[in-house]
Amino acid sequence: MAVARKMLQFMEKASWIRKMFEEGGRLKKIHGDENVFDFSLGNPNVPPPELVKNKLLKLVQQDLPGKHGYMPNAGLAETREAVSAYLCKEHCVALAADHIVATCGAAGALNIIMKALLDPGDEVLVPAPYFVEYGFYADNHGGVLKSVPTNEDFTLNLQAIENAISERTKILLINSPNNPTGQIYSDASIQKLGEILDRKNLQYGRTIYLVSDEPYRKIVYDGYEVPCIFQYYANSIIASSYSKDLSIPGERIGFVAVHPGADQVKELVGTLTLANRILGFVNAPGLMQRLIIELQGICVDVELYRRKRDRFVRGLKAAGYELVAPPGAFYLFPRSPLADDVKFVRLLQEENILVVPGSGFGGPGHFRIAYCVDDQVIERALPGFERAMARARTML
Repeated sequence: MAVARKMLQFMEKASWIRKMFEEGGRLKKIHGDENVFDFSLGNPNVPPPELVKNKLLKLVQQDLPGKHGYMPNAGLAETREAVSAYLCKEHCVALAADHIVATCGAAGALNIIMKALLDPGDEVLVPAPYFVEYGFYADNHGGVLKSVPTNEDFTLNLQAIENAISERTKILLINSPNNPTGQIYSDASIQKLGEILDRKNLQYGRTIYLVSDEPYRKIVYDGYEVPCIFQYYANSIIASSYSKDLSIPGERIGFVAVHPGADQVKELVGTLTLANRILGFVNAPGLMQRLIIELQGICVDVELYRRKRDRFVRGLKAAGYELVAPPGAFYLFPRSPLADDVKFVRLLQEENILVVPGSGFGGPGHFRIAYCVDDQVIERALPGFERAMARARTML
């Protein structure tokens, strides 16, 4: 067989998100774009801040020596300095440029982290529900993804995490605000998580790394704040991007930040930099590295997302759905009225509504709605959600 068997198997269980996105394209050809309501992909629809366009135009027009040339694999010195200076204030930890690696988005960041840390058979623990690509990333580098249940409200189940850690555990991967639930893990839970990991490091005589995937860090509502993991655990690493902050997901610009107190921190940053090169990323896009230097802390108008969230939550609750308004990100994760979430998602498809079954995120019995869409898409889809709920009730 010409194609790797493992890749064929991966294609069979490939991301539900992409499957539904592709189904949306098919339905739009049949019914027209305006009659298909696609909530499958977390593709920000809020425009980038005007400052992004202005800075980019200025940058393109500048005659900088070597603007399009090769650069250090860890990133431009001035970019790493800007990122570290901002993170020092945000996380209250004395980071330097040497603790930063510029990456091709958060996905690139996570892949170089796993390449740098995992030996064959090492386990990556992740609270479920979780972003489906994590399993593929772990496998890319010889690791094994192992999910851990969360509480009913999708907060961290600390006892379950402690029980799941073994001598094979190398990474505990968290994502807050979470995709797909929008949940934010509390300051107290992160502090206790650090204490658990310190105990387990002593028990097994090895370092377990806490890796936090934070591309939604600034997309928060109702006065919530995302805790700083660096304050509670030294062997911690942040992976993030500017995809959601600045609404530029297609530009693939992000970073890895390593706690300055991490074990063998110099060697760790060195292996991350090497991974950047040998995985084929080589380095983050040059123009984007220069762009973000002056955009630290800048964010889209989060109020626009909050209004979409609130309208959707009101409409779904009125139709009989069980859900809570999540404190972050731009996803809803309602309970499916049918135990078989895939079956219910197919009912919604018959209404030309595209969502993703919770099973695809390790959260069966729910489904994910990405509400980063035009307001009119939400308004016009709500009657279809109501009809699907009515049909589901006849099947109970």
